[in-house]
Amino acid sequence: MATEDKNRATAAAILPLVGGAANVASIAHCMTRLRLGLHDRSLVDDEALKALPAVMGVVEDDTYQIVLGPGTVARVTPEFEHLVEEGRTATPAASPAPSPAPGDAPSASAVSAVSADELAAQGAAIKAQQKAKNATPFKLFLRKIANIFVPLIPALIGCGIIAGLNGLLVNLEWLPAVTPALAAMASGFMALIAVFVGYNTAKEFGGTPILGGAVAAIIVFPGVANIDAFGQTLSPGQGGVLGALGAAVLAVYVEKWCRRWVPEALDVLVTPTLTVLISGLVTIFGLMYVAGEVSSAIGTFADWLLSNGGAGAGFVLGGLFLPLVMLGLHQALIPIHTTLIEQQGYTVLLPILAMAGAGQVGAAVAVYFRLPRNESIRRTIKSALPAGLLGVGEPLIYGVSLPLGRPFITACVGGAFGGGFVGLFNQLGDTVGSTAIGPSGWALFPLLDGNHGLGSTIAIYGGGLLVGYVAGFLATYFFGFGKELLAEFNVSQEPTPSTVAATGGTPPAPTATTGPDHRDHPDPGPDPAKAPAGV
Repeated sequence: MATEDKNRATAAAILPLVGGAANVASIAHCMTRLRLGLHDRSLVDDEALKALPAVMGVVEDDTYQIVLGPGTVARVTPEFEHLVEEGRTATPAASPAPSPAPGDAPSASAVSAVSADELAAQGAAIKAQQKAKNATPFKLFLRKIANIFVPLIPALIGCGIIAGLNGLLVNLEWLPAVTPALAAMASGFMALIAVFVGYNTAKEFGGTPILGGAVAAIIVFPGVANIDAFGQTLSPGQGGVLGALGAAVLAVYVEKWCRRWVPEALDVLVTPTLTVLISGLVTIFGLMYVAGEVSSAIGTFADWLLSNGGAGAGFVLGGLFLPLVMLGLHQALIPIHTTLIEQQGYTVLLPILAMAGAGQVGAAVAVYFRLPRNESIRRTIKSALPAGLLGVGEPLIYGVSLPLGRPFITACVGGAFGGGFVGLFNQLGDTVGSTAIGPSGWALFPLLDGNHGLGSTIAIYGGGLLVGYVAGFLATYFFGFGKELLAEFNVSQEPTPSTVAATGGTPPAPTATTGPDHRDHPDPGPDPAKAPAGV
């Protein structure tokens, strides 16, 4: 009950700061963020939102996104939806959040140290520039692809953990009566994932979701084994998620064509029939074969890459993942991860890419030690570091390393060394993979799988994190700061008990204009519009 009260209190604190219930057009959430469609953006009080204890940051993208962190967002969202429904019933019109009158105490965010605010402002500017660059047709298409797969992540995580638990019990020969049931739970979703991909694809591209799911269901229907196409017998599941995605996109275009030409009186009968018929025939006699070949090529290439150039490939992938996130290109990897999980039971790419987060954590710790006098930035790091260890690295990236410039590059260096470490063991024959996408950092441990036992897999992944931490720390500590940067940021921005005692002075007395202290909840700055794979 206490947890429910806390989540409801968080939702209640957020609602008036986004303009009230009448200003909320849509509500959704992903792994870490509450995503809101708003009628009037000017009614939002960004600074007050950032000052809330549960809020890690805010992002303005195609939706207004409030970063609450994994787990928290899934609990706060239903409470927020309930409050919005109550508010719409009770209050027909939204009213803007009240502005402080002259002489009123400033908000908590207004009292933050100058350097942390400057970094947050720089991070926001970088984010705005990147958002403008990302508004290309190709990157908007990748965003649609990400929106298709992100809602599937909770099921992938849950089924992945159950699969790992089942594998452990089988290896230990424990509970033999239970393991078949666990295998069914772990495999059921993956057996039908094409249907969910088809449903979400049609929804994202503007078609009828259930028709997209119906066409995609053809791919996993056992009866396709009786069909010959291109001189070979089809296999249930051939083409996987890529085939389902293509089939559903085709269904959307067929449906839209039908809506334009079919008379309204016949639409309810003719449009769904033609959509399933035309899209289904093309899927069976074309897409399943082509998508199957592409899926096989992806798996073969990933195995070849890590078997023959594991260390080098891991170094490059781990080092470039943060820039890929910045460019929005990481979203292209989501279908690849899902295809590998569908084929092999795990994706070998995610543990390597997760090393980018380790490099970021190491770099942030180095910044903490290199700026001993800047309490503002150090508080920001202390606040965001636990989330960074769990794979939520955006507050550290946009609140610390990226605005500082060179520490972002040295964080990439740390990720490169961590990725090279994991890639090296893949090259030596110790495959390290993840049974789901989304989590990163320490949160990825329950999802690890490989070909040489769980203990070996955990040791290799843990060793990669350690290498990433150390390399990111050392690269940043020794090469992440120039003299000018140190001179600008390594200064005390506010009196602390230690500095007061050292100078023999007394702390300033509070005044009527001093607002509430938010030292425990500094503004980490905005974060990028992210893919389920954490950094």
